[in-house]
Amino acid sequence: MSLLTITSLQKSFVAPDGQARRIVSIPEFALGEGRQLALRGESGSGKTTFLHLIAGILAADSGSIRIGDRDLALLSEPARDKFRARNIGYIFQTFNLLQGFTCLENVVLGMSFGPGADRARAAALLERVGLGHRLHHYPRQLSTGQQQRVAVARALANRPRLVLADEPTGNLDARNGTESLALIRETCRETGSALLLVTHDPEVLRGFDEVSDFAALNAAGEASL
Repeated sequence: MSLLTITSLQKSFVAPDGQARRIVSIPEFALGEGRQLALRGESGSGKTTFLHLIAGILAADSGSIRIGDRDLALLSEPARDKFRARNIGYIFQTFNLLQGFTCLENVVLGMSFGPGADRARAAALLERVGLGHRLHHYPRQLSTGQQQRVAVARALANRPRLVLADEPTGNLDARNGTESLALIRETCRETGSALLLVTHDPEVLRGFDEVSDFAALNAAGEASL
């Protein structure tokens, strides 16, 4: 059964010369419940835009993005934000942690936009990712690898049906990257979440049984945004 179903998805941006440039053009794409798929794509290929469209961070120009029985295009912006908080976990390459809040507060705040804040679950998740002794530390007091672990805990806090990961090892060294990827995949398996990861890293791709080329999906071809 497909969790994510995409048809005729289109997204363009206005280039500096004033011309509209199509960045994403996906005729069809599907991802089943609980599957873990890696999309191979070079920088500038439009894959981050693709994830932003799936997450509802960007609105598509046309086409359909269905998660379960809901079509994101038919939701208002507030409804889309609420749906994302309850159903989608997003792991950003740059982590996007709130620097003025502790590890625990970052996870709790992420939960507050979904079913509701649960400090006990947030603490348990941080313990699960090896940060039980860093609950009250701020992101600036953590290593890069530890910050990524906070981002993983936050993304999984609301038990999302779908986890999106944008180059999640891109800012990590080889050891931390391997450990972080294993943690993401293991936790998704434990929660039954589907995982859609985009990367250009061959080491990351080698770990996945299912790998697709984003360029083969994206009829817009190479993009510059």
